[in-house]
Amino acid sequence: MTISMYSASVPVLQRQLGALLTWLDKAEAHALARKFDTANYLQLRLAPDMLPFVSQIRIASDAAKGCVARLAGRESPKFEDNEATWAELRERVRKTLDYVGSIPADAIDGSESRDITIPMRNRDALQFGGEVFLKHWALPNFFFHITMAYALLRHAGVDLGKGDFLATP
Repeated sequence: MTISMYSASVPVLQRQLGALLTWLDKAEAHALARKFDTANYLQLRLAPDMLPFVSQIRIASDAAKGCVARLAGRESPKFEDNEATWAELRERVRKTLDYVGSIPADAIDGSESRDITIPMRNRDALQFGGEVFLKHWALPNFFFHITMAYALLRHAGVDLGKGDFLATP
């Protein structure tokens, strides 16, 4: 039996975005328990040249909604990129989950060879077939930014473990 493009994308994104909501809850609780401003986490970086925590969440959101939109041959919704609070970050993740969940399987299945173009700022656009896009661009990009968010919170002392990352029951 072959795996469907839908099953290889939407449930994977939904699970990890759901895990991200849990991480946000744990991070906020960690800061409140230690009596420091939860906004301290929003600008966390592991290196001076990396994007901060809040950007990692935004980009992971964009990667998820962009993945399913492109596979379905649709326009991805635009979000403001102005989140400055934990509530706003949670709302962005929930809106992303809502959008990802709104795309029916039949809009994505069969997209293995759909032509997908990714515009780039400083170079020519990238061209992919749907399956290559999913396996070699969309999911790796999504997981890169999700992993950076996780690593930043772990580095800050938030009590997260492998089970939290994998969203194990």
